[in-house]
Amino acid sequence: MALPARSFFLFGPRGTGKSTWLRQALPGAAWYDLLHSELYVRLLADPSAFRREVEALASGTWVVIDEVQRVPALLNEVHALVAAHPRRWRFALCGSSARKLRRLDANLLAGRAANRAFFPLVWQELGGTADIDDVLATGLLPAVRSEPEAATDILEAYASNYLREEIQQEALTRDLASFARFLRIAAMLNGQVVNVANVAREADVARPTVQRYFEVLVDTLIGNWLPAWQPRLKVREVSHPKFYLFDPGVARAAAGRVRAPLHDTERGPALETWLLHELRAHLTYAGAGGELSYYRTPAGVEVDFIWSGPRTTVGIEVKAALRWRPADGAGLKDLHARGVVRRAIGVYGGDRPLKDGPILVLPITQFLRQLPDLIPAATP
Repeated sequence: MALPARSFFLFGPRGTGKSTWLRQALPGAAWYDLLHSELYVRLLADPSAFRREVEALASGTWVVIDEVQRVPALLNEVHALVAAHPRRWRFALCGSSARKLRRLDANLLAGRAANRAFFPLVWQELGGTADIDDVLATGLLPAVRSEPEAATDILEAYASNYLREEIQQEALTRDLASFARFLRIAAMLNGQVVNVANVAREADVARPTVQRYFEVLVDTLIGNWLPAWQPRLKVREVSHPKFYLFDPGVARAAAGRVRAPLHDTERGPALETWLLHELRAHLTYAGAGGELSYYRTPAGVEVDFIWSGPRTTVGIEVKAALRWRPADGAGLKDLHARGVVRRAIGVYGGDRPLKDGPILVLPITQFLRQLPDLIPAATP
């Protein structure tokens, strides 16, 4: 990701490397890490101390506030500094959750700071050499990729410490057992259309509480809703969204599966989770714009991902199997024939590219290498 020229917010899930990237990109920055208890308590008690300290810094200095959501009042001080001295300092405001900022109606600087998103590692950052099954089983968190021998322990700790205890705090609930039951079921449903009433029944949690738990996962960037695409083709179309956790390894850990070998039934949802991550990261980092969704009819016609871009629409069907069957692309062929998808792409677990009518079918790694060409960055 390129460093913005102006002040910016940087949000991404915990453990994805935001702080590491900022320290590399801004080695001379003044740093405020609000995970440090002494600093947190001091600035929580007197946010104006931050402004007085920044005013003593040299002009042109970058100032980083890490985990900014912990002391939202600091954003008022940043706003005052930027308004009074628009070009004297620049601020990198980093966090793993926007929930608290929105809940407290925090000052988001009224357009004076750009918004940037951060993701786990992408294929290009892995050097194109990672084992596919290993990625599907353990995911793309930097700590997992750098210490593969400790992947199981890292992921279990992530699921236990971050996805339960910290999100429990965000959810403003003391009922950790209910959240733990919900989380396991949500992880088992990763990549599926979610029926909130069924989740509530299985988790033995009230439906409004389940809805709030899903909101917490999304607000803390752990989960994402993939909306249903409805081009209105004179057929009934599914309108409910799918839910995905942000990383296949985290999804398996939250479901209690990370110590088990990758099962064939997990391969498809894990691959979709990985490719959704790669697509979201590419659209963000390349500035391609557009929206991602999926398409399905009650009759079973389905396309895993639809990218609706500024100038075109691309359909992507994902199959983990080693062979691509003509029936695998039925939904894509239908949409292409109707002219609502301009480009049709298949991704599968085989090792050779091929053509299936209008569909260009690519092996997983080749699709990832060619992604910048398949979905190009927006041009001015």
